Amino acid sequence: MRLSRHTDYALRVLIHLAARPDRLTSIAEIARAYSISENHLMKVVNMLGREGFVRTVRGRGGGIGLALAPAAIIIGQVVRASENDLQLADCGECVVAPACGLTGVLREALDAFLAVLDRYSLADISFNRERLAALLGLEPVPQA
Repeated sequence: MRLSRHTDYALRVLIHLAARPDRLTSIAEIARAYSISENHLMKVVNMLGREGFVRTVRGRGGGIGLALAPAAIIIGQVVRASENDLQLADCGECVVAPACGLTGVLREALDAFLAVLDRYSLADISFNRERLAALLGLEPVPQA
């Protein structure tokens, strides 16, 4: 199974925001950090905002930030929200679909895949904030 670029970018945006959850970030900054298109990121951030994962602040000093604590953002939920079609195969038009056992096996495999993702939060995948911030070219995380 391969996740779409949209989902890949959604996870990257969330990891970037989790690296410095104390501040707002611009789409341009995230695009530069990952060398990806701002246009694609605008669509991704829009979806993340609609789904309640990120918040946007307009105006001077605005930007985007996490709407929830990293521990409350479940990776499986992000994948479900950002993927248009999670079917592993299109069995609908297949002539043998009514008698084929593959459909059930693929559904079980997808359920298992999503169950694993549901066990992890953004906090789990972004626990090394200092290293992430450095790799993304962000200022160091303030020490508490």
